Parts: sequence; C-alpha cells; structure tokens
Amino acid sequence: MKYLVTDDSKLARLSLIKSLKTHEANAEIFQAENGELGVSTIKSEEIDIVFLDLTMPVMDGYTALPLMLEANPNLKIIVVSADIQEQAKTKVLELGARLHVQKPINADKMQEILGSL
Repeated sequence: MKYLVTDDSKLARLSLIKSLKTHEANAEIFQAENGELGVSTIKSEEIDIVFLDLTMPVMDGYTALPLMLEANPNLKIIVVSADIQEQAKTKVLELGARLHVQKPINADKMQEILGSL
C-alpha cells in the first residue's frame, strides 16, 4: 500500500506517519507540505490512501481534495484536521473524502481508521 500524508506541519506529518507505521510496517509513505505538492504526488505515484489536512498554505485541503480524486478516482482520502466543525465535515464528505477525523491521530485511532476502509 502507498500512503500520502499531506500537512503543512512537519510535526503533524511525522506523528501521523508514526501511528501509521505501528499498523503498516511495510507501507510506502510519501509526504507533501501543501495541497499542490499533494496533487502532484497523486499524479506521479499510484497512491492508495491519502491523509489530508485542510488548512495549508499554497493550496488548502478543500481545493486539493477534488483535484486528487480527479487525478485518481479510486483514492481513499481521510481528512485529518483540527477543524471539527460540522460544516467542515459535511463539506469534505460531499467533496469525496471517506472520513473526517480530528487531529492528532494516535495508534488506536489509526487502527480504527484503517479498519473502516
């Protein structure tokens, strides 16, 4: 499986990757620090699952999400954000995200997320 972690915070990316590696030790994991780089990675790699932040410079998650799905309609996108307002959740699910979960993600939450996909 190939994963893409897209978040402008290096600490948030590393934390999520650590939780992911707890359950997927052999996963191939790519990183992007904004939505534009994330979309570019989707176009150049056969990514299976994306963890996507919403608030980022250059291109935010709301803009990147439909572009990612346009590039690869089979992507499973999990929005991971501190924005847990109902309108944010509704919007990303309408845009095609599979899940909207609150930051940070620990190993138990990661197991729950991977199990639901």
